[in-house]
Amino acid sequence: MECTTKFGRFLRIFFGCHARPERSFYFRGKQFPICARCTGELVGLIAGIPIAICLGYPKFWIAVLMMLPLVIDGFVQRFTKYESNNRRRLITGILFGVAFIFMLIYFHRTCIYIAGWILKLFVKDAERIDRAMELFL
Repeated sequence: MECTTKFGRFLRIFFGCHARPERSFYFRGKQFPICARCTGELVGLIAGIPIAICLGYPKFWIAVLMMLPLVIDGFVQRFTKYESNNRRRLITGILFGVAFIFMLIYFHRTCIYIAGWILKLFVKDAERIDRAMELFL
């Protein structure tokens, strides 16, 4: 099915989605522009921001564990005769999307720490650097 909206085309490109009809959801007879797994990832990305703001974010290893169901489901489906269903694809996609937001937070924090460490090599006032870093963490 040809995607007729610019936003739908953007979503397909952004997620690298195949948008296969049998792996997609339908609303009022029209196929979503992205498959069930990518739809879950999109929902997770959108939901992950308020979750991180309101509830905080878990330890790094928990975020990694949240990503594993999608990876396992996708690889098992790819390399065996197992066929996942759209409900499972959606749920694993949501978990992955939320965890991806947490990973972005960890990436941001890591970049701040590295930048602070580098700055401390060139600036004598390490406490000043620490105070500045606190603004970004």
